[in-house]
Amino acid sequence: MLKQGDPDDIYEADMDGIVEDEDNEFEHFQDEEEFEGFDSDRVGLGSKVDDKEAPKITITKVPLHFRSNWDSFYLEMLMISGLFVYFINFFTGKAKNSKMASLWYSTHKSMLEDNFSLVGDDGKMEIEHRGLIKESEHLYTLWCSGRTCCEGMLVELKFIKRQDLVAVIAQMMRPVMDQIHIKVDMSKDDMDSFVFCVANKKTAAKLAKDMADLSLFCGERKSGEKLGLPSQFSVMSEIGEVSLAMLDSKITAILNRYTDLIDYIHFSDQFSGPKQQEESNLTKLPTTKKVLLFGFNIPTKGRSVQEAIEMMKPLMSLVFYCMEKVKRYRVSKEGKNKADKNRLKVEEAFLKTTHAARAEAAAARREQKRRQEKERILQEDDPEKQRK
Repeated sequence: MLKQGDPDDIYEADMDGIVEDEDNEFEHFQDEEEFEGFDSDRVGLGSKVDDKEAPKITITKVPLHFRSNWDSFYLEMLMISGLFVYFINFFTGKAKNSKMASLWYSTHKSMLEDNFSLVGDDGKMEIEHRGLIKESEHLYTLWCSGRTCCEGMLVELKFIKRQDLVAVIAQMMRPVMDQIHIKVDMSKDDMDSFVFCVANKKTAAKLAKDMADLSLFCGERKSGEKLGLPSQFSVMSEIGEVSLAMLDSKITAILNRYTDLIDYIHFSDQFSGPKQQEESNLTKLPTTKKVLLFGFNIPTKGRSVQEAIEMMKPLMSLVFYCMEKVKRYRVSKEGKNKADKNRLKVEEAFLKTTHAARAEAAAARREQKRRQEKERILQEDDPEKQRK
């Protein structure tokens, strides 16, 4: 009969009987008698086969480095060079135009402040910035007001588009100049009825073709030599006596001295801007203003910017002189009658040419009114009113 021992003693005896061999843990898988069809050579040759059948490495043919073949990158180099030149031209041209504008303003500021109470109005209720207003990289404006005989004066500094590389190249083939355009809005009671212009011959032909007042009231262009001016100028005047009155000794002397700097001087009580296109259907005369217009060239070629700007000061003095002269001048009785007849003829011709358009517009208004009346009656609730 077996004797039952202590459970702890039995467990220890079992543990002592187990022998583990870590190295031969999977040895039974290699027993040839236990597995049928076991290939004893397969295990030993596995690593050798892998070594013999290693993948072949193919070296791809890499092209030469691009630095050794610059011929293939001409287009890219050309584009990069073009962009570099464009940006260099942009910043240098922009800086030069800005310098010219600032220099002009600082040179003429004291003169402008002596003639106007407000210099550099920006059009806002509270003036944030007095001085030139930059409209674009080549256009600066300055508005001045607060002076007798005029409502205000607008100065436009119109420079060459130096920041635009295309414009710079075009300017080499067709030279243009930096210009100052001045427009003085005269008060209604401080300018009589007349249209007058003296301009460079080429500019005069363009103005006579494009400007409505000159094309309507100044049909004839006379050479400036007949009035003591250089041959480069042409004179257009509605009334003959106005030319003699405007071209006094002082203005004539300035025109002779600064021939290359003065592009045009244009006085008009019928200024309405460029002529309207024939296709536009106007039913009433354009609104006109009494203005003095000046166009001056800035002589930057062959001179420093400072020297060129200094040469413009006498021309600004000419503007103020003309303002006072036009304010005091009055056309004779005969000249006044001629001016009134000319304006009446222009109005009659306009009414005649626009009669069909005005009749069509009136018919359209009547039709619209009749349609609205009919719609109003249809909305009425009373059947008796609808029958009527």
